[in-house]
Amino acid sequence: MARQTTFTTKPLETPQEWWIVDAKGQNLGRLASRLAPILRGKHKPVFSPHQDVGDYVIVINCEHIAVTGNKLDDKMYYRYSGYPGGLAEINLRDQLRRFPDRVISNAVKGMLPDGALGRNMLKKLKVYAGAEHPHSAQKPKVLEV
Repeated sequence: MARQTTFTTKPLETPQEWWIVDAKGQNLGRLASRLAPILRGKHKPVFSPHQDVGDYVIVINCEHIAVTGNKLDDKMYYRYSGYPGGLAEINLRDQLRRFPDRVISNAVKGMLPDGALGRNMLKKLKVYAGAEHPHSAQKPKVLEV
């Protein structure tokens, strides 16, 4: 009797590509929901939910992201220092002005798995406020969103 085995890819055997996305005028949630599956590797035939087989993604012009409705003033971001009274909050408008890269990173982070696997996937997301990035040596392909 022939024994059938299930093929399991190894993360180091999977080629990882680099993609570049221009976020200018893109809707925040729709962009994040397009980037998360690429970071996970769901577009590849060797996808496995317990392994990191995703690609690298570079996001440029994140300071020109678009949101609908009153989210610029109503959406709040929180961070806690760990000390009593150390809860800080900032709305989306101020967050885009001060740290535009964190807006996209936080949106994509919520769409990735929790734990060490999701943290490793998030490390492959490179977000830049302007149009310049230091990853031209990787020859990223343009990803149309």
